[in-house]
Amino acid sequence: MSECIRTRHDGGVLEVVIDRPKANAIDLATSRALGLIFQNFRDDPELRVAIVTGGGEKFFCAGWDLKAAASGDAVDGDYGVGGFGGLQELRDLNKPVIAAVNGICCGGGLELALSADLIVAAEHASFALPEIRSGTVADAASIKLPKRIPYHIAMDILLTGRWLDVHEAHRWGFVNEVLPAGRLMERAWELARLLASGPPLVYAAIKEIVREAEGSTFQTAMNKITKRQFATVDRLYSSEDQLEGARAFAEKRSPIWKGQ
Repeated sequence: MSECIRTRHDGGVLEVVIDRPKANAIDLATSRALGLIFQNFRDDPELRVAIVTGGGEKFFCAGWDLKAAASGDAVDGDYGVGGFGGLQELRDLNKPVIAAVNGICCGGGLELALSADLIVAAEHASFALPEIRSGTVADAASIKLPKRIPYHIAMDILLTGRWLDVHEAHRWGFVNEVLPAGRLMERAWELARLLASGPPLVYAAIKEIVREAEGSTFQTAMNKITKRQFATVDRLYSSEDQLEGARAFAEKRSPIWKGQ
């Protein structure tokens, strides 16, 4: 476990804190450590939701560690399982992830946040993809951002490297909620506990459908669902939780989800 990453878990929720002063930037070793943490989160049936945030009050994550790069870390080096930051290329991650953006979120840090399913941000948070200014490409963001927000806004951000305050990020829809700094982690944990109390097999099906349908036509994706060709959908439709949901509704009680 890297000394630059702190974790804690409670009630099925895993909190991951990137704590590398001054900017919580990610070098190869930190990326590999994050990958192992998120891989374990994916594979541990007791863990249902993850929160990722930054240490301190100024930075969520400044992305790729340019000082480490100057010292020999290759930009195309071994980032570990899950790719840069451990999340954006982690296969079969079918559990919800919340990014709690507690400050500056730029470059690969913004790409890490975009890998989450929900983004909550403090009022002083700011966002940018400044790679253009250092002669490189924000590769993952170039793929993801135009699919998340209006094309011309995404291209403006990618081509100019300009900064957005949290309210503009919220207006364009890639931040779910804006909160006072003192409320950020409390709200992230509220959301995480809400999700942790929900049906894990349904969440898994939602995430696989959304992920796989991104490159499919509507009808192709629907056919795969109705023919149970998604592994998570097949498991859900054959599960005890599917029956429990129907029984709980009929009996007017809260369901008890077992993930089975």
